[in-house]
Amino acid sequence: MTSPNNYLAVIKVVGVGGGGVNAVNRMIEEGLKGVEFIAVNTDSQALMFSDADVKLDIGREATRGLGAGANPEVGRTSAEDHKDEIEETLKGADMVFVTAGEGGGTGTGAAPVVASIAKKSGALTVGVVTKPFDFEGKRRARQAAEGIETLKEVCDTLITIPNQRLLQIGEQDLSMMDAFRFADEILYNGVQGITDLITIPGMINVDFADVRSVMAEAGSALMGVGSARGDDRVMNAATQAINSPLLESTMDGAQGVLISVAGGSDLGLMEVNAAASIVEEKADPDANIIFGTIIDDNLGDEVRVTVIATGFEQGNGNPLDKPAAGAAARPAAQDAEARPAAEQAPRQGSALPGGDNLGAPAPRAEEERPVAQPREREDRDRFVPRTNPNSGGLFTDNPTPRTQENRNYRGAHRYEDRDDRDDRRGGYQASSDLPEWGF
Repeated sequence: MTSPNNYLAVIKVVGVGGGGVNAVNRMIEEGLKGVEFIAVNTDSQALMFSDADVKLDIGREATRGLGAGANPEVGRTSAEDHKDEIEETLKGADMVFVTAGEGGGTGTGAAPVVASIAKKSGALTVGVVTKPFDFEGKRRARQAAEGIETLKEVCDTLITIPNQRLLQIGEQDLSMMDAFRFADEILYNGVQGITDLITIPGMINVDFADVRSVMAEAGSALMGVGSARGDDRVMNAATQAINSPLLESTMDGAQGVLISVAGGSDLGLMEVNAAASIVEEKADPDANIIFGTIIDDNLGDEVRVTVIATGFEQGNGNPLDKPAAGAAARPAAQDAEARPAAEQAPRQGSALPGGDNLGAPAPRAEEERPVAQPREREDRDRFVPRTNPNSGGLFTDNPTPRTQENRNYRGAHRYEDRDDRDDRRGGYQASSDLPEWGF
Protein backbone atom coordinates (compact mmCIF):
# COMPACT_ATOMS: atom_id res chain seq x y z
CA MET A 1 0.00 0.00 0.00
CA THR A 2 1.34 3.44 -0.89
CA SER A 3 2.20 5.64 2.06
CA PRO A 4 0.33 8.97 2.25
CA ASN A 5 3.71 10.66 2.76
CA ASN A 6 4.45 10.03 -0.90
CA TYR A 7 1.90 12.72 -1.78
CA LEU A 8 3.51 15.45 0.31
CA ALA A 9 5.70 18.04 -1.40
CA VAL A 10 9.35 17.74 -0.39
CA ILE A 11 10.60 21.20 0.60
CA LYS A 12 14.23 21.92 1.46
CA VAL A 13 15.63 25.16 2.86
CA VAL A 14 19.33 25.76 2.19
CA GLY A 15 21.19 28.40 4.17
CA VAL A 16 24.37 29.42 2.32
CA GLY A 17 27.16 31.32 4.06
CA GLY A 18 27.10 32.95 7.48
CA GLY A 19 23.93 34.97 6.91
CA GLY A 20 22.07 32.07 5.34
CA VAL A 21 23.03 29.66 8.12
CA ASN A 22 21.95 32.23 10.71
CA ALA A 23 18.58 32.50 8.98
CA VAL A 24 18.17 28.71 8.98
CA ASN A 25 18.99 28.63 12.70
CA ARG A 26 16.26 31.21 13.29
CA MET A 27 13.72 29.18 11.31
CA ILE A 28 14.55 26.10 13.36
CA GLU A 29 14.30 28.11 16.57
CA GLU A 30 10.86 29.40 15.56
CA GLY A 31 9.67 25.86 14.83
CA LEU A 32 9.12 26.02 11.07
CA LYS A 33 7.74 22.61 10.18
CA GLY A 34 7.38 20.46 7.08
CA VAL A 35 10.80 21.27 5.60
CA GLU A 36 14.34 19.88 5.68
CA PHE A 37 17.08 22.30 6.71
CA ILE A 38 20.51 22.29 5.07
CA ALA A 39 23.47 24.46 6.10
CA VAL A 40 26.24 25.15 3.57
CA ASN A 41 29.34 27.10 4.54
CA THR A 42 33.08 27.41 4.06
CA ASP A 43 33.44 28.19 7.78
CA SER A 44 33.60 24.92 9.72
CA GLN A 45 33.25 26.64 13.08
CA ALA A 46 29.98 28.32 12.08
CA LEU A 47 28.62 24.96 10.95
CA MET A 48 29.30 23.49 14.40
CA PHE A 49 26.78 25.89 15.88
CA SER A 50 23.99 25.11 13.40
CA ASP A 51 20.98 22.93 14.20
CA ALA A 52 20.35 22.09 10.53
CA ASP A 53 19.45 18.51 9.58
CA VAL A 54 22.33 18.37 7.08
CA LYS A 55 25.56 20.36 7.16
CA LEU A 56 27.90 20.66 4.20
CA ASP A 57 31.41 21.94 4.82
CA ILE A 58 32.43 23.09 1.34
CA GLY A 59 35.58 24.85 2.51
CA ARG A 60 37.62 21.84 3.54
CA GLU A 61 39.94 22.06 0.55
CA ALA A 62 39.79 25.66 -0.67
CA THR A 63 39.80 27.46 2.69
CA ARG A 64 40.72 24.73 5.21
CA GLY A 65 37.39 25.47 6.88
CA LEU A 66 38.31 29.07 7.69
CA GLY A 67 35.76 30.87 5.50
CA ALA A 68 35.84 32.71 2.18
CA GLY A 69 37.26 36.00 3.43
CA ALA A 70 34.48 38.09 1.84
CA ASN A 71 35.64 36.90 -1.59
CA PRO A 72 32.71 35.63 -3.73
CA GLU A 73 35.08 33.87 -6.11
CA VAL A 74 36.31 31.67 -3.26
CA GLY A 75 32.71 30.89 -2.35
CA ARG A 76 31.86 29.98 -5.93
CA THR A 77 34.83 27.68 -6.49
CA SER A 78 34.28 26.01 -3.12
CA ALA A 79 30.68 25.19 -4.06
CA GLU A 80 31.67 23.93 -7.49
CA ASP A 81 34.27 21.65 -5.90
CA HIS A 82 31.44 20.02 -3.93
CA LYS A 83 28.77 19.92 -6.63
CA ASP A 84 28.24 16.19 -6.23
CA GLU A 85 27.56 16.51 -2.50
CA ILE A 86 25.17 19.40 -3.05
CA GLU A 87 23.34 17.53 -5.81
CA GLU A 88 22.97 14.44 -3.62
CA THR A 89 21.63 16.54 -0.74
CA LEU A 90 19.00 18.25 -2.92
CA LYS A 91 17.88 15.06 -4.65
CA GLY A 92 14.12 14.45 -4.56
CA ALA A 93 13.14 18.01 -3.61
CA ASP A 94 10.00 19.52 -5.15
CA MET A 95 10.83 23.00 -3.86
CA VAL A 96 14.14 24.47 -2.71
CA PHE A 97 14.60 27.76 -0.88
CA VAL A 98 18.11 29.23 -1.11
CA THR A 99 18.66 31.85 1.56
CA ALA A 100 21.78 33.96 1.97
CA GLY A 101 23.10 37.31 3.06
CA GLU A 102 24.41 38.98 -0.09
CA GLY A 103 27.68 40.88 -0.09
CA GLY A 104 30.00 38.41 1.62
CA GLY A 105 32.04 35.59 0.18
CA THR A 106 30.23 32.28 0.60
CA GLY A 107 26.65 33.54 0.38
CA THR A 108 27.33 35.71 -2.67
CA GLY A 109 29.49 33.21 -4.53
CA ALA A 110 28.05 29.82 -3.56
CA ALA A 111 24.30 30.58 -3.53
CA PRO A 112 24.03 30.74 -7.37
CA VAL A 113 25.80 27.37 -7.62
CA VAL A 114 23.36 25.78 -5.15
CA ALA A 115 20.35 27.37 -6.88
CA SER A 116 21.51 26.23 -10.31
CA ILE A 117 21.86 22.63 -9.11
CA ALA A 118 18.40 22.77 -7.53
CA LYS A 119 16.73 24.17 -10.63
CA LYS A 120 18.41 21.69 -12.96
CA SER A 121 17.08 18.88 -10.77
CA GLY A 122 13.53 20.07 -11.53
CA ALA A 123 12.78 21.70 -8.19
CA LEU A 124 10.91 25.00 -7.94
CA THR A 125 13.80 27.20 -6.82
CA VAL A 126 13.17 30.33 -4.77
CA GLY A 127 15.92 32.64 -3.56
CA VAL A 128 15.33 34.70 -0.42
CA VAL A 129 18.28 36.99 0.24
CA THR A 130 19.15 40.20 2.04
CA LYS A 131 21.03 43.28 0.86
CA PRO A 132 23.64 44.57 3.33
CA PHE A 133 23.16 47.50 5.68
CA ASP A 134 24.78 50.75 4.59
CA PHE A 135 27.23 50.57 7.48
CA GLU A 136 28.68 47.36 6.01
CA GLY A 137 30.42 49.41 3.34
CA LYS A 138 30.34 50.07 -0.39
CA ARG A 139 32.35 47.00 -1.30
CA ARG A 140 29.77 44.65 0.21
CA ALA A 141 27.00 46.65 -1.46
CA ARG A 142 28.69 46.30 -4.85
CA GLN A 143 29.31 42.59 -4.38
CA ALA A 144 25.71 42.13 -3.25
CA ALA A 145 24.35 43.81 -6.38
CA GLU A 146 26.47 41.58 -8.61
CA GLY A 147 25.52 38.47 -6.65
CA ILE A 148 21.81 39.24 -6.83
CA GLU A 149 21.95 39.59 -10.61
CA THR A 150 23.76 36.26 -10.91
CA LEU A 151 21.35 34.51 -8.54
CA LYS A 152 18.30 35.87 -10.36
CA GLU A 153 19.39 34.10 -13.55
CA VAL A 154 19.28 30.65 -11.90
CA CYS A 155 16.20 31.00 -9.66
CA ASP A 156 12.53 30.73 -10.57
CA THR A 157 11.77 33.55 -8.16
CA LEU A 158 14.09 35.83 -6.22
CA ILE A 159 12.89 37.77 -3.18
CA THR A 160 15.33 40.48 -2.12
CA ILE A 161 15.07 42.14 1.28
CA PRO A 162 16.94 45.45 1.81
CA ASN A 163 18.34 45.37 5.34
CA GLN A 164 18.69 49.15 5.43
CA ARG A 165 14.91 49.50 5.38
CA LEU A 166 14.66 47.49 8.58
CA LEU A 167 15.93 50.59 10.35
CA GLN A 168 12.60 52.26 9.55
CA ILE A 169 10.89 49.63 11.69
CA GLY A 170 13.21 49.28 14.68
CA GLU A 171 13.61 51.57 17.67
CA GLN A 172 16.06 54.45 17.71
CA ASP A 173 18.39 52.57 20.08
CA LEU A 174 18.32 49.35 18.02
CA SER A 175 21.52 47.37 18.59
CA MET A 176 23.55 45.93 15.73
CA MET A 177 22.82 42.40 16.96
CA ASP A 178 19.07 43.09 16.99
CA ALA A 179 19.29 44.52 13.48
CA PHE A 180 20.75 41.27 12.17
CA ARG A 181 18.15 39.27 14.10
CA PHE A 182 15.47 41.37 12.41
CA ALA A 183 16.96 40.43 9.05
CA ASP A 184 16.81 36.75 10.02
CA GLU A 185 13.19 37.24 11.08
CA ILE A 186 12.23 38.64 7.69
CA LEU A 187 13.88 35.76 5.85
CA TYR A 188 11.92 33.43 8.13
CA ASN A 189 8.67 35.26 7.37
CA GLY A 190 9.21 34.91 3.64
CA VAL A 191 9.86 31.17 3.78
CA GLN A 192 7.13 30.53 6.34
CA GLY A 193 4.49 32.45 4.42
CA ILE A 194 4.99 30.17 1.41
CA THR A 195 5.67 26.81 3.05
CA ASP A 196 2.78 27.03 5.51
CA LEU A 197 0.35 27.42 2.60
CA ILE A 198 1.59 24.09 1.25
CA THR A 199 2.14 22.10 4.43
CA ILE A 200 -0.67 23.30 6.75
CA PRO A 201 -4.30 22.64 5.75
CA GLY A 202 -6.56 25.68 5.89
CA MET A 203 -10.14 26.79 5.25
CA ILE A 204 -9.00 27.84 1.79
CA ASN A 205 -6.43 25.24 0.83
CA VAL A 206 -3.47 25.82 -1.48
CA ASP A 207 -1.42 23.00 -2.96
CA PHE A 208 2.08 22.91 -4.39
CA ALA A 209 0.82 23.20 -7.97
CA ASP A 210 -0.90 26.49 -7.08
CA VAL A 211 2.32 27.90 -5.68
CA ARG A 212 4.30 26.74 -8.70
CA SER A 213 1.84 28.45 -11.06
CA VAL A 214 2.70 31.82 -9.47
CA MET A 215 6.41 31.40 -8.77
CA ALA A 216 7.81 29.32 -11.66
CA GLU A 217 10.02 31.44 -13.97
CA ALA A 218 8.68 34.59 -12.30
CA GLY A 219 11.94 36.55 -11.95
CA SER A 220 12.22 39.11 -9.17
CA ALA A 221 9.46 39.27 -6.60
CA LEU A 222 8.29 41.65 -3.89
CA MET A 223 7.32 40.52 -0.40
CA GLY A 224 5.32 42.29 2.28
CA VAL A 225 4.22 41.12 5.72
CA GLY A 226 1.68 42.70 8.05
CA SER A 227 0.10 41.77 11.37
CA ALA A 228 -2.66 43.31 13.44
CA ARG A 229 -5.11 42.76 16.31
CA GLY A 230 -8.46 44.23 17.25
CA ASP A 231 -11.08 45.79 14.98
CA ASP A 232 -10.48 45.49 11.23
CA ARG A 233 -7.41 43.40 12.02
CA VAL A 234 -7.29 41.57 8.68
CA MET A 235 -7.76 44.73 6.63
CA ASN A 236 -5.09 46.52 8.66
CA ALA A 237 -2.67 43.61 8.28
CA ALA A 238 -3.27 43.46 4.53
CA THR A 239 -2.74 47.22 4.20
CA GLN A 240 0.51 46.95 6.13
CA ALA A 241 1.68 44.11 3.88
CA ILE A 242 1.22 46.01 0.62
CA ASN A 243 2.70 49.21 2.12
CA SER A 244 5.58 47.49 3.88
CA PRO A 245 8.81 49.47 4.38
CA LEU A 246 10.58 46.45 2.89
CA LEU A 247 9.10 47.16 -0.53
CA GLU A 248 11.55 48.99 -2.76
CA SER A 249 8.76 49.50 -5.28
CA THR A 250 4.99 49.29 -5.57
CA MET A 251 3.13 46.01 -6.10
CA ASP A 252 0.93 47.65 -8.72
CA GLY A 253 0.50 45.60 -11.87
CA ALA A 254 1.74 42.26 -10.55
CA GLN A 255 0.81 39.35 -12.83
CA GLY A 256 1.04 36.78 -10.04
CA VAL A 257 0.15 37.22 -6.37
CA LEU A 258 0.38 34.76 -3.50
CA ILE A 259 -1.63 35.78 -0.42
CA SER A 260 -1.38 33.99 2.92
CA VAL A 261 -3.69 34.91 5.81
CA ALA A 262 -2.90 33.24 9.13
CA GLY A 263 -5.08 33.53 12.20
CA GLY A 264 -6.95 31.69 14.91
CA SER A 265 -10.07 29.57 14.50
CA ASP A 266 -12.19 32.72 14.87
CA LEU A 267 -10.92 34.05 11.53
CA GLY A 268 -14.02 35.34 9.74
CA LEU A 269 -14.95 34.84 6.10
CA MET A 270 -15.86 38.50 5.60
CA GLU A 271 -12.51 39.54 7.09
CA VAL A 272 -10.66 37.30 4.66
CA ASN A 273 -12.69 38.59 1.72
CA ALA A 274 -11.90 42.20 2.63
CA ALA A 275 -8.18 41.46 2.81
CA ALA A 276 -8.23 39.74 -0.57
CA SER A 277 -9.99 42.73 -2.12
CA ILE A 278 -7.34 45.16 -0.84
CA VAL A 279 -4.52 43.16 -2.38
CA GLU A 280 -6.43 42.40 -5.58
CA GLU A 281 -6.86 46.12 -6.30
CA LYS A 282 -3.07 46.47 -6.57
CA ALA A 283 -2.58 43.58 -8.99
CA ASP A 284 -3.12 43.43 -12.74
CA PRO A 285 -6.80 42.80 -13.65
CA ASP A 286 -5.81 39.48 -15.24
CA ALA A 287 -3.37 38.47 -12.50
CA ASN A 288 -3.14 34.89 -11.27
CA ILE A 289 -4.02 35.31 -7.58
CA ILE A 290 -3.52 32.36 -5.24
CA PHE A 291 -5.19 32.91 -1.87
CA GLY A 292 -4.90 30.65 1.14
CA THR A 293 -5.66 30.70 4.85
CA ILE A 294 -3.83 29.07 7.74
CA ILE A 295 -5.54 28.32 11.04
CA ASP A 296 -3.07 28.66 13.91
CA ASP A 297 -4.58 29.10 17.36
CA ASN A 298 -1.13 29.95 18.73
CA LEU A 299 -1.60 33.39 17.16
CA GLY A 300 -4.48 34.20 19.52
CA ASP A 301 -6.38 37.22 18.21
CA GLU A 302 -3.49 38.25 15.95
CA VAL A 303 -3.78 37.97 12.17
CA ARG A 304 -0.74 37.79 9.92
CA VAL A 305 -0.87 38.54 6.17
CA THR A 306 1.98 37.68 3.80
CA VAL A 307 1.91 38.85 0.18
CA ILE A 308 4.33 37.70 -2.54
CA ALA A 309 3.96 39.59 -5.84
CA THR A 310 5.59 38.40 -9.07
CA GLY A 311 5.47 38.87 -12.84
CA PHE A 312 5.65 42.58 -13.38
CA GLU A 313 5.94 44.43 -16.73
CA GLN A 314 6.94 42.02 -19.50
CA GLY A 315 7.54 39.32 -16.90
CA ASN A 316 10.56 41.19 -15.59
CA GLY A 317 9.57 40.68 -12.00
CA ASN A 318 11.01 44.01 -10.85
CA PRO A 319 9.06 47.21 -11.55
CA LEU A 320 12.18 49.25 -10.84
CA ASP A 321 13.83 47.78 -13.92
CA LYS A 322 11.45 49.45 -16.36
CA PRO A 323 10.18 52.74 -14.94
CA ALA A 324 10.87 54.76 -18.06
CA ALA A 325 7.55 54.22 -19.82
CA GLY A 326 5.41 55.47 -16.96
CA ALA A 327 7.90 57.98 -15.61
CA ALA A 328 8.53 59.63 -18.97
CA ALA A 329 4.89 59.75 -20.01
CA ARG A 330 3.69 61.44 -16.86
CA PRO A 331 5.81 64.63 -17.10
CA ALA A 332 4.90 64.96 -20.78
CA ALA A 333 1.22 64.85 -19.93
CA GLN A 334 1.66 67.34 -17.09
CA ASP A 335 3.63 69.70 -19.35
CA ALA A 336 0.91 69.53 -21.97
CA GLU A 337 -1.70 70.50 -19.39
CA ALA A 338 0.36 73.38 -18.01
CA ARG A 339 1.54 74.79 -21.35
CA PRO A 340 -0.67 77.57 -22.79
CA ALA A 341 -2.75 76.65 -25.80
CA ALA A 342 -0.79 79.07 -27.99
CA GLU A 343 2.41 77.17 -27.27
CA GLN A 344 0.78 73.84 -27.97
CA ALA A 345 -0.21 74.90 -31.50
CA PRO A 346 2.45 74.43 -34.21
CA ARG A 347 4.02 77.51 -35.70
CA GLN A 348 2.97 78.60 -39.14
CA GLY A 349 4.85 76.75 -41.86
CA SER A 350 6.13 74.03 -39.58
CA ALA A 351 5.26 70.37 -39.92
CA LEU A 352 6.35 69.72 -36.33
CA PRO A 353 4.64 71.06 -33.21
CA GLY A 354 6.69 73.93 -31.83
CA GLY A 355 9.37 73.58 -34.55
CA ASP A 356 10.98 76.22 -36.75
CA ASN A 357 9.70 77.00 -40.24
CA LEU A 358 11.04 74.12 -42.36
CA GLY A 359 9.31 75.22 -45.57
CA ALA A 360 6.67 72.51 -45.42
CA PRO A 361 2.92 73.09 -45.21
CA ALA A 362 1.43 73.13 -41.73
CA PRO A 363 -1.38 70.58 -41.62
CA ARG A 364 -4.14 71.26 -39.08
CA ALA A 365 -2.30 74.09 -37.37
CA GLU A 366 -5.21 74.53 -34.99
CA GLU A 367 -4.93 70.99 -33.64
CA GLU A 368 -3.95 70.78 -29.98
CA ARG A 369 -1.53 68.26 -28.58
CA PRO A 370 -3.29 65.36 -26.96
CA VAL A 371 -3.58 65.51 -23.21
CA ALA A 372 -3.40 62.29 -21.22
CA GLN A 373 -6.73 61.49 -19.59
CA PRO A 374 -6.90 60.58 -15.89
CA ARG A 375 -7.32 56.89 -16.71
CA GLU A 376 -4.26 56.96 -19.00
CA ARG A 377 -2.15 58.67 -16.38
CA GLU A 378 -3.24 56.10 -13.83
CA ASP A 379 -2.13 53.27 -16.14
CA ARG A 380 1.17 54.96 -16.86
CA ASP A 381 1.87 55.42 -13.15
CA ARG A 382 1.57 51.72 -12.40
CA PHE A 383 5.27 51.08 -12.21
CA VAL A 384 6.44 54.33 -10.65
CA PRO A 385 8.19 53.42 -7.37
CA ARG A 386 6.46 54.49 -4.20
CA THR A 387 8.44 56.62 -1.76
CA ASN A 388 8.18 56.76 2.00
CA PRO A 389 5.81 53.83 2.45
CA ASN A 390 3.94 53.45 5.70
CA SER A 391 5.49 51.19 8.28
CA GLY A 392 3.99 47.75 8.69
CA GLY A 393 3.94 45.61 11.82
CA LEU A 394 6.28 42.99 10.49
CA PHE A 395 7.65 41.38 13.60
CA THR A 396 5.86 38.98 15.88
CA ASP A 397 7.42 36.47 18.21
CA ASN A 398 5.42 33.27 18.65
CA PRO A 399 7.92 30.42 18.96
CA THR A 400 6.49 26.95 18.98
CA PRO A 401 8.03 23.77 20.39
CA ARG A 402 10.27 21.89 18.00
CA THR A 403 12.06 18.59 17.80
CA GLN A 404 14.92 17.69 15.47
CA GLU A 405 16.14 14.15 15.03
CA ASN A 406 18.62 12.24 12.94
CA ARG A 407 20.91 15.15 12.15
CA ASN A 408 23.49 14.28 9.56
CA TYR A 409 26.70 16.29 9.38
CA ARG A 410 28.89 15.82 6.34
CA GLY A 411 31.66 18.21 7.35
CA ALA A 412 34.76 17.89 9.43
CA HIS A 413 33.01 18.12 12.84
CA ARG A 414 30.11 16.21 14.32
CA TYR A 415 28.42 16.25 17.71
CA GLU A 416 26.00 13.50 18.63
CA ASP A 417 25.36 14.93 22.11
CA ARG A 418 23.59 18.31 21.98
CA ASP A 419 24.49 19.11 25.62
CA ASP A 420 28.13 18.49 24.81
CA ARG A 421 27.89 20.81 21.83
CA ASP A 422 26.15 23.50 23.87
CA ASP A 423 28.90 23.30 26.51
CA ARG A 424 31.52 23.78 23.81
CA ARG A 425 29.94 26.82 22.28
CA GLY A 426 29.24 28.41 25.68
CA GLY A 427 25.69 29.70 25.53
CA TYR A 428 23.16 30.91 22.99
CA GLN A 429 23.52 30.16 19.28
CA ALA A 430 26.42 31.92 17.66
CA SER A 431 24.03 33.10 14.96
CA SER A 432 22.59 35.54 17.48
CA ASP A 433 25.74 36.32 19.43
CA LEU A 434 27.87 37.49 16.55
CA PRO A 435 26.82 38.78 13.12
CA GLU A 436 28.63 37.22 10.19
CA TRP A 437 31.00 39.56 8.33
CA GLY A 438 32.16 38.29 4.97
CA PHE A 439 31.61 34.52 5.19
